[in-house]
Amino acid sequence: MSSSSSITFTDFPEDVQLCILSFLTPSEITSFSCTSKRFSSLCQSDSKLWFSLCERRWGHKTHIKKWGNGHIEFKLLYKTLDRWENLIGFWRRSGQGTVGVVSPPLVFFEWGKSFITGSRVSPSKSGTYEVIKTPFLWMGISPKGECLNFIDPECRFESPADFVKAAELGVSSDADLVPVSISFMGKNHVIVEENQSFGSSYSPEGRVLGFRRSPSFTESRGDDLGVVEDVIGLESTSPGSLPDRQTSEIYQYFANRTSPSGDRASRRQRKKDKERYGRRKWEAQHFVKIVNCAPTSGRPLQGLWKGICDDMSLEFYLVAYDDIGGITCRRVGDSLEPFSGYFPVFWTSNTTFIESPLSAEEEYLYDSRIHLRPPAVNHIHEHSPFIENEDVLRILNINSSYDLVIPDLTGSSVDPRHVEGRIWQYASGTFGFGFLRNNFITDLKHIALNGHLLDTLECCN
Repeated sequence: MSSSSSITFTDFPEDVQLCILSFLTPSEITSFSCTSKRFSSLCQSDSKLWFSLCERRWGHKTHIKKWGNGHIEFKLLYKTLDRWENLIGFWRRSGQGTVGVVSPPLVFFEWGKSFITGSRVSPSKSGTYEVIKTPFLWMGISPKGECLNFIDPECRFESPADFVKAAELGVSSDADLVPVSISFMGKNHVIVEENQSFGSSYSPEGRVLGFRRSPSFTESRGDDLGVVEDVIGLESTSPGSLPDRQTSEIYQYFANRTSPSGDRASRRQRKKDKERYGRRKWEAQHFVKIVNCAPTSGRPLQGLWKGICDDMSLEFYLVAYDDIGGITCRRVGDSLEPFSGYFPVFWTSNTTFIESPLSAEEEYLYDSRIHLRPPAVNHIHEHSPFIENEDVLRILNINSSYDLVIPDLTGSSVDPRHVEGRIWQYASGTFGFGFLRNNFITDLKHIALNGHLLDTLECCN
């Protein structure tokens, strides 16, 4: 084709241009908008370009046009969802939970039609693979772009639909919903704390936004979205704004430490803080993201799993590949329990599988053991049907103690936890484990698959 008949970007129809631009990042769009006035106008089109960006990235996960009741600007929606997207997935509570409130340590964030929900996830007590999913946190956006985050500490709503309906109405007293702020401390650590400024006169709507960014989170996300205020829509120069209050608190802190009356001022401040904290309905909680919660081709055992124990109760397990090439499996227990999650269920430093065909001895070790599974008459598992044995692709030797990583101590300890075992990986992609001193195999199944919880039983406390 000759140069005189070549087609340039300007020759494409506008809908084709928008489709091409929707593959770019915001920083790339900013650079492209500087090339001409026509492209600058096109890149600033909220209903065209920014809607296309939102639709391409999140359209298959949520209803883009329903956020903010359909009145929010798509450019602002893109910025908000870009920050919130990192929440999607499993998180584990760090530290103690709220006193008097049932708070399982595992939390799952997922997309809704026009919101994000956070649900507490815990194993059922019915002796099946069912997982109890209890929505307790709702994150949405008002038509003016304000982030509205609410928590139902006691999970009193009978269904997620009731919870969302109450949150959309902004109810915080009659329905016992607590407005909260969600602060990112880096990419894998968030703090959920009560927003006691909710309903104040700081913002035109009388609502302070329920989302904050820490400097570490800003650095981790980069500058693709440009400069975004820590609290959207809140003027930093307005009376009582966050920067002013922080500066005042820092000044008072150091002044109290150096002034002659510092002790009295410090006591007065502690008294005020105690009174303020005493009115809280929700104690701040920290959550750490479980980054590698699904297996990969190189790490087939990695992730969150569930399995029936020898007492026929359901437990959650987290299998992780450590920095020295080993594999560790721990129960995902409540951090309030002594030594919960401290001792490994099994561990190995040698991740080399023994491939099929297996020796007669290994086949006997597998065939002579009982699989711990729910009775078929009480449970029908759609993803992994109840069967006596599964096809074993390969096996892995495991132990139940970290100490075996030290060659000189191998076999010298009399600790009864030093027990040899096996992992049997199945053709279905799941696996089971057991120890030679026991006569059973704990088969592990997926808790979630492709971003969706399996065998969920939604209920309230």
